[in-house]
Amino acid sequence: MEFQGIQKTFTYTQINNGSIDEVFSLLCPVREKDWIDGWDYRMIHSKSGLIEKDCVFTTPHHGDQDTVWQVTQYDPKKCRLEFVRVTPSENIVRINIHLESIDPEKTRAFICYKYTALNEEQNMVLVNQMGKSFNQSMNIWESSINHYLKHREKLILEK
Repeated sequence: MEFQGIQKTFTYTQINNGSIDEVFSLLCPVREKDWIDGWDYRMIHSKSGLIEKDCVFTTPHHGDQDTVWQVTQYDPKKCRLEFVRVTPSENIVRINIHLESIDPEKTRAFICYKYTALNEEQNMVLVNQMGKSFNQSMNIWESSINHYLKHREKLILEK
């Protein structure tokens, strides 16, 4: 029987305690180093050195190969961006983020991750574990960005 990868979508809405422009500027692999504890990346392609359409970078992964990210949409005027993230032998994830201003100092972030499993083991992870780990990750992200917006320093997470 031929393998069929499962696709599953998870969404999360964050409230970020900063202006829409301030929050959007932090959604960049370079800037994420400022506010995400443990974040590391290697820029592969960027004309500006920062996030932009067709920017490609990698992040370390617990497997044999790094995770590869490509920015497929980048619209600062509409505060929208999309990444496609490939973790070899595990999954492909399309990540959409759209920001909406609540007021001058508060922003709503709509986040959508669409996973596609690349093997049977990852099908099981996607069905049985990914929902819980996705929500945990989103909670950490929300806490970390809000801590940075308030204190201008990283929230150091306990290991």
